[in-house]
Amino acid sequence: MINFKLCGAGMVFLWCGCSSVFSQTITILSAEEKEAIPHAHIIYTVLSTQQRGTVLCTVHGKASLDSLPIFFPLAIEISSVGYKKYRDTLYSSSNKTYYTTAETTVPNEVVVTAQYAANSVEKSVYKVKIIDRKKIDLQGAQNLRDILSNEMNVRISQDNILGSSMSLQGVSGQNVKIMIDGVPMIGRQNGNLDLSQINLNNTERIEIVEGPLSVNYGSDALAGTINIITRKNQRQIFSSSVNTYYESIGQYNASGRIGYQKNKNRVSLSGGRNYFDGWQNGEPAFHVERTALADSTRSKSWKPKEQYFTTLNIGRQIKGVQAGYTTDLFYEKITNKGVPRTPYNESGFDDYYTTYRYNNSISLNGKLSKNYNINFVAAYNYYKRIKNTYYIDLTTLNQTLTTNEGDQDTSVFKTMMSRASISNTNDSSAVNYEIGYDLNHDSGYGIQIASSHQSIGDYASFGSLEYHPIRSLVIRPGLRYSYNTAYTAPVVPSLNIKWMHKSFTFRLAYAKGFRAPAIKELYFYFVDINHNIKGNPSLQAEHSNNYSGSLVWQKTFDQKAYKAEFSAFYNQINNLITLALISAANTEYSYINVGNYQTKGISLNTELATQHVKLSVGGSYTGRYNILSQTSDVPAFSYSPELRSNLFYEWKKARLTIALFYKYNGSLPAFAIDDNNQVYQNTIQAYHMADASVTKYFLNKRISVSLGSKNLFNVKNINGSSTGDVHSAGTNSLPVAMGRTYFIKLDIVFNK
Repeated sequence: MINFKLCGAGMVFLWCGCSSVFSQTITILSAEEKEAIPHAHIIYTVLSTQQRGTVLCTVHGKASLDSLPIFFPLAIEISSVGYKKYRDTLYSSSNKTYYTTAETTVPNEVVVTAQYAANSVEKSVYKVKIIDRKKIDLQGAQNLRDILSNEMNVRISQDNILGSSMSLQGVSGQNVKIMIDGVPMIGRQNGNLDLSQINLNNTERIEIVEGPLSVNYGSDALAGTINIITRKNQRQIFSSSVNTYYESIGQYNASGRIGYQKNKNRVSLSGGRNYFDGWQNGEPAFHVERTALADSTRSKSWKPKEQYFTTLNIGRQIKGVQAGYTTDLFYEKITNKGVPRTPYNESGFDDYYTTYRYNNSISLNGKLSKNYNINFVAAYNYYKRIKNTYYIDLTTLNQTLTTNEGDQDTSVFKTMMSRASISNTNDSSAVNYEIGYDLNHDSGYGIQIASSHQSIGDYASFGSLEYHPIRSLVIRPGLRYSYNTAYTAPVVPSLNIKWMHKSFTFRLAYAKGFRAPAIKELYFYFVDINHNIKGNPSLQAEHSNNYSGSLVWQKTFDQKAYKAEFSAFYNQINNLITLALISAANTEYSYINVGNYQTKGISLNTELATQHVKLSVGGSYTGRYNILSQTSDVPAFSYSPELRSNLFYEWKKARLTIALFYKYNGSLPAFAIDDNNQVYQNTIQAYHMADASVTKYFLNKRISVSLGSKNLFNVKNINGSSTGDVHSAGTNSLPVAMGRTYFIKLDIVFNK
């Protein structure tokens, strides 16, 4: 809250459009300590002429407007690192003192994931990481894979047919829940969602909560939850934008958005097309294949891909509640051209993988009354994947569908879900609470699913309390009870504690997790020339325990904001479900329970922010449990380090922003058994990734142009497994990236 103090001072001015020579002083003080805030920025705008200028406060928090020929009325914006921005309009001359409140979090860092109501990061009992729209733009990120590749405790893996996958806190696959506006995504292949199918064109921010959120979100939320928040509201009545992106490996993207918002109603439509023409190691930058040759070069290691996507959002404000309806469509086609067959190279086999996604959801969010909040969402998700194999005559280019078993396949997965909660959010009360339900029904159809159709239902109720014994302490216990149609589900508890003292915030958490096997893990069969995966209907459900803690220190002084965060975690999972080789003769893989699995780790992250610079440096050290340590003389844990650093420099006068992103992914050691039952060590090679960009803004940020380079260290493949994975043939090389690339991005915004 800003208070005002008017100090009388004589000055001469001319009113209503006449020029005025000021003899005025504005003083900026902190509301808490009543001390001067040095070097605060005051940006003024003459409303009649839109003339703009900037005045810098002294070390005593004072800004003089002497001898400035400007007109009334005058709009001013006061900003200072670590303090809330404030805007005011001056209609006459008088000395003023503004008392501004400390802002301990970055502005606009509001979170909704697992919250009673929309809340700031610092007030959340959970440790939440925010990726905002600015970072997405500066990094040139086009999909979720791009942006997560720079995050701590996240490891990205690549299968050039199944797509990109990730691990969080050393746990991967089905244990990481990914949602869009609170609606879980479906369509996992090999237990993982393809991150490159999740476009960010309409994303406002991404919220990441590490550790289980099983009380709120149930199955799949053991290792962590990623919630993608899409853009819905806008400040203008009418707004539209056009976004184009080109990358030197043959990536051509275009998207747009149009929105209308007036009074209590809003509607927006967004969509676009992403096209990638494939990449093979050895191709130079800016390579354009003008002639398609019927030789070995027709086969690409990174497959050509085309995507279309569109989202319609309609909303209305009903008193304090936002009601919304969202529908989105997604189409993707991956082309896998085969190498010409020997001995005459006159024919080959081509695979086409086509994906359709169709999602519908309705939501209600906001205040039912002064002290009660509602969060409701209901959704229907549809996912269809078609695989076709063609025999192609390379002399005539005629194609014919093959008749081999497994060459043609169509799989369909559907989910109907509804989750709602009512929460008490009285700030003056010592006890607040939340109660709700979470209903999910999953179905799978296809010839590669046992009996051609399977379904699983999970129906739960949950609740939690937030107890404030003192103002600085929050204790939040939670409980979830569920009924699963395939497995006996336990009662799932959680406990979160947050304590704040001056510049320190301490969080401690325990959560139990439960995950029933998914339909694919139980009943799905995926067999082709590249893969041989079979489901296992005898799988047991996973149970987990997670312990985590963090200590955050934040301080602002001398126009600099400092932040340091230390955190630690320990995951213990019983009956972990993983994909394993069960027949070396035909490289057949299936899902199995591997007993007790554990991960543990520590991380440290530091940040420095000034008016123009933001720098973050951090590192983590994660240990993964070796199952073979129970029977063989190998270490119980294999440890892997990560280092990460980001630098943003904002040259405000030139409206230019420079960004650097760096991450070191340390080597990943593991142990396995060969065909002779001998234990050997397998290590995935360490590698460095770095991106850089320069963004220039024009016409009051209505136009922005970004130039950049990704993968500055030119990483392509790294040394990895030597015994094969889910593919039919073993490999010593794992794909990571397509070498150093260059991109240009143009964004244009039209507002009214």
